[in-house]
Amino acid sequence: MIVSISQPAYLPWLGYYDRIAKSDLHIVLDHVQFEKNSVTNRNKVRTATGWSWLSVPVLTKGRFGELAIDQIEIDQTSKWVKKHFMTLQTNYSRSAYYSQYCDYFEHFYRQDWTHLAPMLQECTRYLLQGLGIQTQQRKSSELSPQSKKADLILELCIKVGATTYLSGPLGRDYLDEGAFEKAGIELKYHDYVHPTYDQCFDGFEPYMSVVDLLFNHGEKSLEILTS
Repeated sequence: MIVSISQPAYLPWLGYYDRIAKSDLHIVLDHVQFEKNSVTNRNKVRTATGWSWLSVPVLTKGRFGELAIDQIEIDQTSKWVKKHFMTLQTNYSRSAYYSQYCDYFEHFYRQDWTHLAPMLQECTRYLLQGLGIQTQQRKSSELSPQSKKADLILELCIKVGATTYLSGPLGRDYLDEGAFEKAGIELKYHDYVHPTYDQCFDGFEPYMSVVDLLFNHGEKSLEILTS
């Protein structure tokens, strides 16, 4: 069984979904510490002038370094919801498949989200469905792991019966390949080659949120993403 593991992310990029698509089981690493300036609560979308961040404001003041991702609260005093939906509408309303997905996002942004993790879970569920990816998912918080860092990854793989672990490329910097070999788990690295595709503005900007691909290519998105 091929297993991949990654922290949840807001409107993730293409490589995030390609690794899930190449896995039999994906573990959402939701019990680890929330990191500032990560894609856990922000990502990029295409605009006429290049790209722009969409960031979900979270409450970490005075508590940063103590909060796991599944404990993070969203700052509800901010008007981020309206801004995010309007940014998508403004920049993608003329794209070929925007109308196919816009009702969902309008409903999604109308919900009263108080915590980051369930919001990310719901949005990722929809995007996986939209792409046609049926990989099973589990949360690390439900597996009660005891280890940290590289040992954590190996422990999770052992707990779920992995035969292969598909790591992100940065895993080369910290994973103990010998420990995986000893555990009988093959270690592979996911070096994603980003495809080029037509966007709604001239030129091409890589590393956008996967919604950029979906709005422009609809049901052909998975084929492009995994190409």
